[in-house]
Amino acid sequence: MKTSIEVITRSTEIDIMGHVNNAVYLEYMEWSREDWYNQIGLPFDTFSKLGIGTVTANINIDYVKELRLGESITISTEPIRRGRSSFVLKHEIHNQKDELVATALATCVTIDLNKRKSIPMPQEVTRQFPAQEEASC
Repeated sequence: MKTSIEVITRSTEIDIMGHVNNAVYLEYMEWSREDWYNQIGLPFDTFSKLGIGTVTANINIDYVKELRLGESITISTEPIRRGRSSFVLKHEIHNQKDELVATALATCVTIDLNKRKSIPMPQEVTRQFPAQEEASC
């Protein structure tokens, strides 16, 4: 399932260069990932009750176009591949002109909250990925 959120860039996100600071893109993507979890029916409290969490192990971002103050943007998240305990989500940020601003691949790992070790993904997550997309991560 592909999900998306809309955000308007704020003055606190602008750096000395007059555009959105590169670190803020990570926050936008995190907000979109959280929305993805909520939309698939796995909000943080549900994961916690199962004794499971997810951690971000890697993010690779390509910055394509700058964002400026007051721009309306859309951040999308979609699952692209999974392994035994990890999965990859693709993020895209588009501006109000529907121009691609940034794209990223985020690798997330499912962990046991008590042992703090990776564990196989629960079915609630694996069913978000088509079987043909399964890969070793």
